[in-house]
Amino acid sequence: MPSRLLALTAVGAVAALVAAPAAYADEPVTAILETPALWSEDDADADDPAIWVDKDNPADSLVITTAKEAGLYVYDLQGNELQHVDPRPAPGEDDAPGRYNNVDLIENFKLDSERVDLAVASDRGMDNLGIFKIEDGRLVDVTDENAGTIFTASQEEINEEHTAYGLTTWQSRNNAYALVSRNSETEVALLKLVADEDKVTWQKVRTLELPASFELPNGDDWTTCDDPGQYAQVEGMVVDEATGTAYLGQELVGIWKVSADLKGEPELVDTAVEFGVPGVYNPDTDECEYGPDPGYGGDVLHTDIEGLTIYSTGRGTGYLLASSQGDNTYAVYNLRGSNSYLGSFAIASGPVDSTQHSDGADVVNIPLPGYPGGLLVVQDGDNTPEGTDESSTNFKYLSWQAVAENLNLRTNCTRH
Repeated sequence: MPSRLLALTAVGAVAALVAAPAAYADEPVTAILETPALWSEDDADADDPAIWVDKDNPADSLVITTAKEAGLYVYDLQGNELQHVDPRPAPGEDDAPGRYNNVDLIENFKLDSERVDLAVASDRGMDNLGIFKIEDGRLVDVTDENAGTIFTASQEEINEEHTAYGLTTWQSRNNAYALVSRNSETEVALLKLVADEDKVTWQKVRTLELPASFELPNGDDWTTCDDPGQYAQVEGMVVDEATGTAYLGQELVGIWKVSADLKGEPELVDTAVEFGVPGVYNPDTDECEYGPDPGYGGDVLHTDIEGLTIYSTGRGTGYLLASSQGDNTYAVYNLRGSNSYLGSFAIASGPVDSTQHSDGADVVNIPLPGYPGGLLVVQDGDNTPEGTDESSTNFKYLSWQAVAENLNLRTNCTRH
């Protein structure tokens, strides 16, 4: 069971948090276009996007996405599919195949005497990473097959699914790293990415365990309610490289910030509205039964807390976005100081349908064709057209300028 080492830190942060009431955009924010539907009957489930900008020809930029058991999909700026990468096959008859969960990018990585950009994905089915160089607008697998696993020591442990889950990447002057969270646990690992001739491997630097339980202001201990043996996991993560700060979304708890090298003590930026609500798992219904809300949670984020991304406005300033999955909105926080809450927006029906239960998101502040203030791509967890029984998901493309105008935020049109 995860450690309670950080629980006292959490208590102090919870007591000090005073979240502003949610302020929503005056006008609806709508997506400009969407990618083709991914159907659950085909074991395809959209999850997380990463936007790769072609600096030589921005019109050729890519949106690289995960679809879990269906692998990776690559789209152009018009939402057209350019490439599909199958997941790795199951190693044994009773084992799971690869499952790409989250994806992020590394720029200018030295590999086999050349500089390349990489797409790095967490593989929940294999408990490792899938690493691809971006070459001529396509993904080319450069994963070291001997890199090993991240959290588990055997295929039997992998089958228990406490494996690699959420992922984000970051770079210092000379090194490239990935932060990877563990499914059903509070653990996050820091991995250093290392070139090995024409392949890429990784070295585990250290791990961090966030709290599994919290002492509430009334003295009660509180834990999130889930299936037995499952704890408050992290998925959405992002690093502000200007300050070396990582933001970690503990799905049923809140957003933490900590040094990206996982040193020091994390502190809470905001907690979920449902923080502190008592719940008991009922094995007969396979659901949690909740008691009255004691009022210790925040005012903005409704569980699950999902995709985190950062829009930079330059010189260490910008905005942290977080998917508030429970009320189908995105919350926006200031990157400066105490990360004050600035407002929320929902994605309504417009040129394409609305967005619900959004998981991953990515945003860039670089002008792209059709997106002069930058591009925001989000996962739509409920893309199913009316009148159909099959469930589908996909990705929506939004203009950052539209989001900024609705919430009185800044845009940044300089390359970084």
